[in-house]
Amino acid sequence: MTTLITDHPAWTPDTHSSTTRVILARNAVWSAHWTGTDLTLLPLGKTTDAPPRIDRTPADDLPTTAPKPLHDALTSLGTVVRLPNPCLWDAITTAILRQVVRAAQARALYLKWCAAHGTRDTPHGPVALAPPPEVVLALPDEAFRRTGAAFHHTALQAAAAAYQQHADAWSALDADDLVKALDAIPRVGPWTASAAAADFTGDFSVYPHGDLAVRTWARRAAPGVPLPEGERAFAAAWQRFAPDRPQLHALTLFTLAWGTHARTAEHNGAPTDRT
Repeated sequence: MTTLITDHPAWTPDTHSSTTRVILARNAVWSAHWTGTDLTLLPLGKTTDAPPRIDRTPADDLPTTAPKPLHDALTSLGTVVRLPNPCLWDAITTAILRQVVRAAQARALYLKWCAAHGTRDTPHGPVALAPPPEVVLALPDEAFRRTGAAFHHTALQAAAAAYQQHADAWSALDADDLVKALDAIPRVGPWTASAAAADFTGDFSVYPHGDLAVRTWARRAAPGVPLPEGERAFAAAWQRFAPDRPQLHALTLFTLAWGTHARTAEHNGAPTDRT
């Protein structure tokens, strides 16, 4: 049993079990295709680069110290497959556009933003990618309003300016130091910094564990388990369930993966994301 986590808004379902996504890795554009059992990557054009990394986390990594109903529900996913975002700028963009909106709204906003300002031609036709920092910095105020990103205007431009200065250094940081670096950008904040770092590095031990999405899906996966209501209390309990970093990564990753599939099955939007 393998399960793809479709936490990034670029994933687009083809059929009930098939979904695709286009990504930028260095200067090459790749198509990622999930068949329901495996993930394949194909370049959209010529490149000598190796394919982007694919992470596979087995259910054996889940902490047995987590409540049994929660552990059992998450174990049913088998191995969770995830494509870490190979483009740090896209990870930052995505996290900023998720601020204070529901996941369904964030997905629509991301797709509209990329289509309006980040379309790129490939041998297989045009694809919509996140507009690069120099494009974001040159956009007038009206461009943000037209795409529904007026609220995110200052954060996107502050992040674009900082990324132009620090991209190489940031890309070499470990997850913890990357969170600190991104958190220093005006209007980004700890939630956005943590979400972007987790997306780029693939390390969900730095994901904001008190996040409403984690709390909601944990309760939905194991409705009989009493879990703290408050964000800080929940995060503290979550870390007690997973006493080491690999287990904390797995517990968070699997819970979000469970949620992406529950949301798809029920056609409901996910909880509101945070700044």
